[in-house]
Amino acid sequence: MATEPSRPGAPDDVRLALRAAQLYHLEGATQAEIAAKMGVSRPTAGRLIARARAQGLVRIEIAVPDDLRSAVHIDIERELETAFGLDEAVVLGEVPDRSQTSLLPFGRAAVGVLNRRLQPDDTLGFTWGPDTVAVAHELWTKSARCSTVVQLDGSMTSGDYQSGVDFTLGRCATQLQATPVRLHAPLYADPATVTALENDSVLGRAMQLGRSADVMMFGVGPVTTATTLFEGSYIDTAILDELRAFGAVGEIGGRFFHADGSDVAGSLVERTVSVGLDAIRACRTTLLISGGETKHEAVLGALRGGLATILVTDIECARWLLEKKESSAR
Repeated sequence: MATEPSRPGAPDDVRLALRAAQLYHLEGATQAEIAAKMGVSRPTAGRLIARARAQGLVRIEIAVPDDLRSAVHIDIERELETAFGLDEAVVLGEVPDRSQTSLLPFGRAAVGVLNRRLQPDDTLGFTWGPDTVAVAHELWTKSARCSTVVQLDGSMTSGDYQSGVDFTLGRCATQLQATPVRLHAPLYADPATVTALENDSVLGRAMQLGRSADVMMFGVGPVTTATTLFEGSYIDTAILDELRAFGAVGEIGGRFFHADGSDVAGSLVERTVSVGLDAIRACRTTLLISGGETKHEAVLGALRGGLATILVTDIECARWLLEKKESSAR
């Protein structure tokens, strides 16, 4: 019969805890194997292992290889997850500039996240922009699958602007072996037109599918002339001035938010053809891919507003976010 150790702190208890820890951590034995070898019950084997850690008999050290120290930031990732309630944070050593090439490492990291989290029956939604183009570009393998890929925001504009939505939708659908759903609509329209689009049998279905997506991926835009919305003639300086007056710090899919992540009011609200921020907050997995100094305030607002469960960003942005969180706590 398996016996239970007694008199906590006695030499025999310490020896048993040490032996269980040695078998578990150094020899790779399972708790069932430890129980059989030591003549104790399986729950007792688990308690002995836990006791060894609690009493400081076991020290676990994680060593990052010297050649990877500039590329791996697990401590900062853990701090971000704790500070902002994230399921996962991925921090890269590279800081992106305005070029599409500089975003490719971020796309690669986001693909790694999708490979681990996408399920075959999931619907993946995306907002168009350089961040999601980078993700599509890095989807080389078919290690992940999903059922449907859907565009979350309209992309038509009066200007001659390449949003990258066709490339993103087509490549994601091909590599993920999914059905593509295009949202053939402008990003901004008259309120009556937006209502008509919602009621359209084809476009209305696409918008509803986007709102109920299981996984969403997106970047954020700043409220400056550097945003893709300004570059693509979706908004002008008058709209930017109005948004700043309302206190906007960033946008996702053309939907603007305050520093605390709450929705911004204004003339654009009823004119926007995209999933609302509430739908993003309600989504199971929301992947925010963004970096660079111009995006710091927008990323912080998105995290404060619960608009991301997973973050892929650069080391400078990560440190800035943690500094802001610490100063806010003080």
